[in-house]
Amino acid sequence: MGMLFHPVHLMLFFLAGILLLIPAIFYLLTLQNALSKCAPPSRTMEPAMVWLLLIPLFGLIWSFIVVMALAKSIGNEYRRRGIPCPDPLPGQNIGMAMCICGCCGIIPIIDLLAGPAAFVLWIVYWVKIAEFSRLLDLPSAVMPAPPPY
Repeated sequence: MGMLFHPVHLMLFFLAGILLLIPAIFYLLTLQNALSKCAPPSRTMEPAMVWLLLIPLFGLIWSFIVVMALAKSIGNEYRRRGIPCPDPLPGQNIGMAMCICGCCGIIPIIDLLAGPAAFVLWIVYWVKIAEFSRLLDLPSAVMPAPPPY
């Protein structure tokens, strides 16, 4: 029992935590920036609310809310700016799949498939949101804000 809390083990645990936290912070910054680029009337969530994803267990449920709010906000902003997008809720499908796999990742045995799938979908979702966000950097004709859903 005493060897579990050996300083070397604690140091390795701390370093692993830091290494996992760094990509999570960049991911959350991407989500926050995407929401920040949406005009306030188009937003369905304040940008800083994405940081609640860092709360253990609560973050699993909150991720569904963030995905839906981000998809609606980006879709609203695209319509407001007149940016053509074939999907009225950009990124929602891949984001919901990521969230579902993330929740299934805490179930024993199922986690063997759901965990890696959630990780891959997380990366794909991150890249998609970054692409949608980059489109919001381009100048376009601004239209009045759409009515909220």
